[in-house]
Amino acid sequence: MPSNCSSWIAAAPATAAPRLFTCATRKSRWRVSSGRSLLDTLHEALAAHPIGPLCVAYSGGPDSTALLHALASMPQARARGLRAIHVDHVLHPESARWAAHCRAFSATLGLTCDIHAAQVDRHGGMGLEAAARHARYSLFARHLHVGERLLLGHHQDDQVETILLKLLRGAGPEGLGGMRAERALGGGTLWRPLLALPRQALGDYVRAHALPSIHDPSNDDTRLARNHLRNDVLPLLKTHWPHATASITHSASLCRAASDALAQNWLGELDSLRDEATNSLAAGAWLALAPALRDPLLSHWLHTQGLPAPTTAQRRQIERQCAAREGQLPLIRWPGAELYVWKNRLWAMAPRRHTTWPEGLSWQGEPLTLPDGGRLTLEPAAARLPAPLRVSTRSGGERIRPAGDRHTRDLRSLFQTGAVPPWQRDACPLLYEGDELIAVADRWLSARAQELFSACGGRPRWHPT
Repeated sequence: MPSNCSSWIAAAPATAAPRLFTCATRKSRWRVSSGRSLLDTLHEALAAHPIGPLCVAYSGGPDSTALLHALASMPQARARGLRAIHVDHVLHPESARWAAHCRAFSATLGLTCDIHAAQVDRHGGMGLEAAARHARYSLFARHLHVGERLLLGHHQDDQVETILLKLLRGAGPEGLGGMRAERALGGGTLWRPLLALPRQALGDYVRAHALPSIHDPSNDDTRLARNHLRNDVLPLLKTHWPHATASITHSASLCRAASDALAQNWLGELDSLRDEATNSLAAGAWLALAPALRDPLLSHWLHTQGLPAPTTAQRRQIERQCAAREGQLPLIRWPGAELYVWKNRLWAMAPRRHTTWPEGLSWQGEPLTLPDGGRLTLEPAAARLPAPLRVSTRSGGERIRPAGDRHTRDLRSLFQTGAVPPWQRDACPLLYEGDELIAVADRWLSARAQELFSACGGRPRWHPT
């Protein structure tokens, strides 16, 4: 490790873009004590959680730099396969240079740093900040090893900002409890071991060891809610309430305890409300719950599907629509999710986009990815049809005579009587032999389709999204 960081600032452009910050000296007395504070915190954390390999979510910023460097100095952390992971959001012209910096700095510590480029959905309606966060955590979940602990550099000041943001958005006990120190993520565990440590302790550590770190200029943009709280609101708040941080985090711990106590009740209710086969909720029974149980149960059910929770106004809309009359199909949308009330149940999914099915799409039994992301397969996998069938979707007026039925039926009535969810009907693959519709996915087969599939020893299987 070099004694100073001048070698890390090479080629930094003289623009308002990202900068690599270093400290020119490490001789101040306070740096030694604050460095011990970070190390002591990590020693205690590792002793309390001695099992599982370790991976640091390394952005290159001061907080994650301090975390990675401190862990790299600890033999017990290295013995657990310590590595780093960096997400390039590809949102800033300098992001590739940031990624290169993270890989190079990790190498000086004798650690690997895996770089993954994110695909941030700029048009999903959730805002750029939230979309970037969603993309980042999706990558973490995908690339975290089984049993591995992903360490994040979130600290006490981050926790206070999170709690205040949740408060301003009308959150209940779960949200006001702030970030959890641990939660499941992918095949491993997301871990925030520094939530009791102030930001200054990490900054002091970075300066004491003259560590290079990246400054993202977006962190200075006070048009973003978190930055406005950090740079404008909290400093003013602390001039009047010097102990605001301690008070806020104490209140959060009380909210967390209340939320965990409530969870023992609503988790039991979830088992009776949720249909395991469809992952839908009984609307009436959910609505009958007390609000203190109803709201966190809904959020948990959505989060287990990778979907964001609705706002308070959207929750109230869901409650009103639970009483919809038969034949109606209420749909409540918010960024990143949509929820239907159908057959007295709640059904949630990611927003569906209109897709155009190509002409001449054919299938002979091989696994086929459909335009909407669903799949069509033939079981067993080795089976093949003697000749390709044409695959299409509804355009209106299609009819089929299911095997064993004396009458030809239109698809609309089949879908209704067959309880095919309305949001899946336009994506249902129709199988044609020439111009004749012989199968509606795996739901209705004509006598001719049965003959073809029996001859090849297979059966079609539709896997909707």
